[in-house]
Amino acid sequence: MEERRKNPLYIPQGLKTRVEIFDGFGKEELFKTIMTTIIVGILDVLYYLISKNTVVSVVTILVAIAGSVMMLTKDRSNISVVDQVGFMIRFARSQKFYPYKYQDEWR
Repeated sequence: MEERRKNPLYIPQGLKTRVEIFDGFGKEELFKTIMTTIIVGILDVLYYLISKNTVVSVVTILVAIAGSVMMLTKDRSNISVVDQVGFMIRFARSQKFYPYKYQDEWR
């Protein structure tokens, strides 16, 4: 008993196993942000060629960049908004529906 008090169990928390650009945002999230920006940028250019509306095009690309960074940044529990939505979709798909049919067992 005396020995346990001298050497308590130490469990480290918050260790980072990957290089991060800023807290919760690493190379993987940067790649996803770049891909999202490219896809939205292509759609934005097509929209601009049709509508010739510069303000909407600039705001759209800025919102795409900021939104993807916010949604892909992981919190302390190492889960991002995109991860959480994926968990919710997977959970909803795993649920089965078994309707109850009443039958009179005494007839």
